Amino acid sequence: MRYLSVAEIAKLWNVSERSVRNYCAQGRVEGAFLTGKTWNIPENAEKPFHKSHQNEKSRTLLNVLREEKLSNLHGGIYHKTQIDLTYNSNHIEGSRLTHDQTRYIFETNTVGIENEPLNVDDIIETSNHFCCIDMIIENANAMLSEKFIKELHFVLKNGTVDSRKGWFAVGDYKKLPNEVGGMATTLPKEVTKEMKMLLSEYNAKKEKTLEDILDFHVKFERIHPFQDGNGRVGRLIMFKECLKHKIVPFIIEDQFKMFYYRGLKEWKHEKGFLMDTCLAAQDKYKTYLDYFRIIY
Repeated sequence: MRYLSVAEIAKLWNVSERSVRNYCAQGRVEGAFLTGKTWNIPENAEKPFHKSHQNEKSRTLLNVLREEKLSNLHGGIYHKTQIDLTYNSNHIEGSRLTHDQTRYIFETNTVGIENEPLNVDDIIETSNHFCCIDMIIENANAMLSEKFIKELHFVLKNGTVDSRKGWFAVGDYKKLPNEVGGMATTLPKEVTKEMKMLLSEYNAKKEKTLEDILDFHVKFERIHPFQDGNGRVGRLIMFKECLKHKIVPFIIEDQFKMFYYRGLKEWKHEKGFLMDTCLAAQDKYKTYLDYFRIIY
C-alpha cells in the first residue's frame, strides 16, 4: 500500500490541506494514521462526504439558490451570498459602503444615511451587483460567452457616472488603454481577438477543474477587456463557473485582497499563491453550506 501526504491528497481531492487534516483527525479517512505529526493517507482513500448531506443529495447549491431567489427567501444561503459577495467584491475595488449598509440595501431597497456622506456610485453598483448575481444563478449552466460577459458588465455599470462618459463603453470592450497593478494590459484593438481566443480555449475543455477556472480568471484579468469593472465581472464569472461544474464556489474577502492580488500576479510562475487563497475562501463558504445543510 502506498501512502500520500496531506498536500498530495489535498491536490487529488481539490480541497485545502486544512480540510484533509480535519477529515483525518475526525477519523473519516479510512486507513489514515499519524507518524509523529505527519498524516499518512492511503493513495486509494475516498474523500469523505459530509454526514449531514448523505440523505439530502437533491439539495444542491444551485437548486437551493434558485429556489430561494424565486421565493424571495431571506436568511438563507442566497441571501448570505448576495450580501457577502457584493460587499467584498465591491470593497476590493474601493467601495466605502459597510457590510451593514450593503445588507440594508439588499433587504430593504433603501439607503440608511448615517453621519458620513455616501458615494452615489457605490450605492448604484451595489444594487447592480445584486442583479449580476441573479444573472449568474439564472445562467449558471450556460456556456460562457462574450455576449454574457458584456451583459454582466452592462448591468454592473449601468447608471453610474462612468456610463455618462462618452469614452466609457458600458457593456462593451474598452476604448482606451489601461493597466492593472502597474502592469500593461491588452490594447483595445486586440481585446476582441484575445477574448475570442480565451473563450475558445476554455470552452474546448469538457470538464473544468478549479485550476481551469482560476487560469481563465487570471488570463481574463490580464486582458482587462473593460475600462473598469473587470475584477468584479471576473469574480462573478468564477462563481458562475463553479456552480456550473459542481465545484464549491468562494468569495474573496476584502481583508485577503493582497493575497489575491499576489496570486494573480504570480500565477504564471507559482500557482499555489492564488490556489491557496481560493481554497481557504472555499473552506469558508463550505461552513455556510454546512450550516444550511446543503450538499457539496
